[in-house]
Amino acid sequence: MPAPLSRFPVPESIQDLPEDICDAILAVQEKAGFVPNVFLMLAHRPDEFRAFFAYHDALMERESDTLTKAEKEMIVVATSARNRCLYCVVAHGALVRIYSKDPLLADQVAINHRTAPLSERHRVMLDFALHCGLEVGELTDEWQARLTEVGFTHDDIWDIGAITAFFGLSNRLVTLTGTPPNPEFYLMGRVPREK
Repeated sequence: MPAPLSRFPVPESIQDLPEDICDAILAVQEKAGFVPNVFLMLAHRPDEFRAFFAYHDALMERESDTLTKAEKEMIVVATSARNRCLYCVVAHGALVRIYSKDPLLADQVAINHRTAPLSERHRVMLDFALHCGLEVGELTDEWQARLTEVGFTHDDIWDIGAITAFFGLSNRLVTLTGTPPNPEFYLMGRVPREK
């Protein structure tokens, strides 16, 4: 028997949702080929759904100075692993595999980025993300110097911290609701997608 999508109500049908949320879910289904469980879980509260995905898109879809999509997703995987959020590790691990074109990277980052075969830029980025996510997260002169030395701009540093903070929220919500990752995420970036 499959695990429930949430300990809280989920829509019986996406057609019962406000039109903008229904459209957003159908758009992601069209692109991914399935509806990620987090969309259905968050649809429980339409205003929070809108706010969550507006901020998600503002962080993850905007062009950063030098931060790539793969690097943003590596931040999510590393911090979500430390927060023991299976959903985000699995879902965003799929995106790391796709954006980096490396089928091993997400697992290596999730287990221990310090032993993963990463560049110094990526190691410093993930060290800082964990500093933001697990410690106080203060941007000291020392942290700023380390980050700029490996090529991050001031705006990139904001992005690293903001992505870490946002996904801390996401990790906690998914854990609160008991929302499991979709089975489709496990194979993404590992096996070719069916046409």
